[in-house]
Amino acid sequence: MRMRRKRNLEPRIESCKDLLLVRGAPCLNLKEAEENFRALFDFEEVFKNSNPVELEVGCGNGGFIKELAVRERDKNFLCVEICDNVILTAMERIRDAGIKNVKFLNVPAEILRCYFPEDSVQKIYLNFSTPLPEHSREKQRLTSPRFLKIYNALLTVGGEILQKTDSEEFFDYSLNEMRRFGFEIGRVTRDLHGSEYAKDNIVTEYERGFLEQGKRIFALTAIKKK
Repeated sequence: MRMRRKRNLEPRIESCKDLLLVRGAPCLNLKEAEENFRALFDFEEVFKNSNPVELEVGCGNGGFIKELAVRERDKNFLCVEICDNVILTAMERIRDAGIKNVKFLNVPAEILRCYFPEDSVQKIYLNFSTPLPEHSREKQRLTSPRFLKIYNALLTVGGEILQKTDSEEFFDYSLNEMRRFGFEIGRVTRDLHGSEYAKDNIVTEYERGFLEQGKRIFALTAIKKK
């Protein structure tokens, strides 16, 4: 079922323009954009400081990044979300809280390299990405080789991908693909909330719903090697 378009969407997005760095792909052909278009950010200019940069791919309604940005004020955060209906809620949440270390991109994740310099991001968060279990949609999974190549380019040496999901099948797929790509696997848990890592975990809205259904949460950290 399609999400209903938010009332006054365009004026509300305009009211958040100071938070929104990019909206829309530079051309309809994402492969062409990924290969040929470059408008790389100068993060010191974007954030007016030289703090480390972290990225959330698929930020949803912004609950996770709001708490993380408050918890870690000495870091800068960029959030990518393709759905304008969804990113609006996240931006309004950040704006209304007066948080200054978060910016947004309303673009497909396939074209992140158009805007991010190589070796510029310390952490990438993948929180409850859609599993897309159909074999025909493997390339669209956010942990497929196509996307791992992008993350590998963006991450600094020693940089990390942090994934959480409620899908064990997707978790196993991600774990295998990250190992195959050459990432070093660090933390792995098949029951995040029953593990030692639970105390520092930020519970997302999706996560809370899954927990209420009695589901386990799977989590991993993958590290970019030299």
